[in-house]
Amino acid sequence: MDRSKPSSNIPYAAYFRREIPAPNLELTQVGPGTTGGEYMRRFWQPVGFSSELKDLPLRIRIMGEDLVLFRDRGGRVGLLQLHCSHRGVSLEYGLVSERGIRCCYHGWLYDVDGTILETPGEPTSSPIRNELCHGAYPVHEHNGVVFAYMGPPDRKPPFPYYDTLLRPGYFPAKFIIPCNWMQILDNGMDPVHAVFLHTRSSQVQFSEAYGLLGVFEWQESPLGMMYIATRRIGPNVWVRINDLILPNIIQVPPNSEDGTQEKINSRPGATIWSVPIDDTNTMNLNLRQPEGEGEMTWEKAAKSAFGELPDRPYEERQRIPADVDVFTGQREIAIHALEHLGTTDLGVVKFRRLVRQGLDAVKAGEDPKGVLREGTNPVPTYCQNTVLRLPRAGSDEADEALLRETGRRVARGDYQQIQARR
Repeated sequence: MDRSKPSSNIPYAAYFRREIPAPNLELTQVGPGTTGGEYMRRFWQPVGFSSELKDLPLRIRIMGEDLVLFRDRGGRVGLLQLHCSHRGVSLEYGLVSERGIRCCYHGWLYDVDGTILETPGEPTSSPIRNELCHGAYPVHEHNGVVFAYMGPPDRKPPFPYYDTLLRPGYFPAKFIIPCNWMQILDNGMDPVHAVFLHTRSSQVQFSEAYGLLGVFEWQESPLGMMYIATRRIGPNVWVRINDLILPNIIQVPPNSEDGTQEKINSRPGATIWSVPIDDTNTMNLNLRQPEGEGEMTWEKAAKSAFGELPDRPYEERQRIPADVDVFTGQREIAIHALEHLGTTDLGVVKFRRLVRQGLDAVKAGEDPKGVLREGTNPVPTYCQNTVLRLPRAGSDEADEALLRETGRRVARGDYQQIQARR
């Protein structure tokens, strides 16, 4: 027996398994020039909320780059590289001006596109203003969110107006999670974790029906992929669809659904971007819809986002772990080589495969899946709760087949054909 490579099924074998492989760097690294970073930069990414832009600049870090975000007094938004092109002073201390932002050190004035407007102290004949432009990224404001495109200028796509972004009543919330972005997105395509992890929580309203396993399927969509969880709730069939929009958007239906009342295409309770700050920190930027009566408040948003912040006492987190605890509990960057994936991890496998295909497309100079050059506006998405009254089929096997086909039809939007079977 080769004792350096023991069988994986012998007990007390930790001695042989102490070496920790490196993370999958191609999938998890996001900095400038990395394969994953170039992939992420092909998409519009949210970098902040409009409400954050007041009379002072906002220092941010996105995908390993230090930047400053501001709104000048003319109402325009700028996203510039953090350090002044003159002597490297941070523009977080800059003066927001009528046009652009002025460095506090020597007064150089930068427009929102990086154009140098003024260089006080330099002679009027100085060529600096005409020969130099400060680093800047294009931005787009929509529905209270500031988005940036940080990829090659000649590859900039139109801004994608997803249908859910056009709905009124969203409440913005932001949470910083100390781990890699990919393990957060993995979680979004894992319906089984919700049955076990989330039904332990008393902080958010999860119905008893939420804990039923039901039938799970994963399908690709024009924008990415979805999981379809279909459950039998008495005389009803409840179809819950989580929507993953490449590369880093998860849309989830409201958690309070119990499957007792008929409804068609009840749309997302939250649209969540997991935006890499760097390789080991992620900004979860949420747009949340209120559940129940009244408008969304920060208190309601924090409650509905239970488990997105490591802000509870350690013992409580041990007794009632939540999403953030399993995210960070996989190490700062999850080690894929140590995983043993099963059949219920098919969504994780499919998601990672789609990302790898996107990486290959970028390497080949092509658009990765999810980048839209043309098409309908608004762009249709798939997240929903749908509850239909459908009599149970004769046997367990026949009813499972009915659930599976109903979930597929809901994903296609064939509601009338489903109801015609009643």
